[in-house]
Amino acid sequence: MKKILVPTDFSKPAQIAIDVAADIARKANSELILLHVVEEATGGSFNIEGEASRESSWEDRLFTMRLIEKTKKQMAKAAEDPKLDGIKVKQELRLGNPFHGMTKIITEQKVDLVVMGTSGRTDLEQMIIGSNTEKVVRHAHCPVLTVYKKPASLDFKNIVYATSMSKDEEVFSRIVKRAQQLYDSTIHLVRINTPGNFQRDAIVKKYMQDFAKKLQLKNYTINVFNDITEEEGIIYFADSINADLVSMATHGRTGFAHVLAGSIAEDVIGHSKRPVLTFVTKHKK
Repeated sequence: MKKILVPTDFSKPAQIAIDVAADIARKANSELILLHVVEEATGGSFNIEGEASRESSWEDRLFTMRLIEKTKKQMAKAAEDPKLDGIKVKQELRLGNPFHGMTKIITEQKVDLVVMGTSGRTDLEQMIIGSNTEKVVRHAHCPVLTVYKKPASLDFKNIVYATSMSKDEEVFSRIVKRAQQLYDSTIHLVRINTPGNFQRDAIVKKYMQDFAKKLQLKNYTINVFNDITEEEGIIYFADSINADLVSMATHGRTGFAHVLAGSIAEDVIGHSKRPVLTFVTKHKK
């Protein structure tokens, strides 16, 4: 893991995300990229050079220039935080559409992980840089770690891996195993049984055992958890074992096997008080 991106709006949730990202960067010897996008009603985003020459009124240009100067100071202060001592930190300031700016940085910088703060379900549309967090989680071509509040421990010893046992999870399994290596963790594989998608424990556990062996997982447990919905099951199972991290992968749009791109992962992110690691194994339109 070479590069970790943290989009920030300098809020408390964003600072929590920076703290978590810093701990990961220190353990993985990664570069930390702090990104702020000064939002404009445009279809794209660009570096903060020559922005005053764009067609707009002088009042708008003056306001934008002052906002940029203020943001530069905020970025410098964030990058100089003593908590980041010993970590290589890069500052990125963009002007334009936040989602476009984030996805462009992910591609340009070949980002390995995005860490973002959230405000929880009650303010789902007010996540860091607005609802763009949802878009990043759903479309990013790299893992995204969302953090609701400062974790009780930054030592992720117990990792819940909510799985559909898809053959496409090989890439994500390597991501989870890398997290396990960094923190010397136990992986808790879990399949959620719901009234509309129920399978006998004996059958599911055999599938899960074969799945774990195929992915060459070590230090793991096999779990089947019954609940009304997949979202509630994942959250309650994580609570029942006092998990430090919840991880989820998908390769489609709907159903448990398609956790991320549908509403389930968004619901888990919105309601879980624990960090949630998500990854899209296939991108479908």
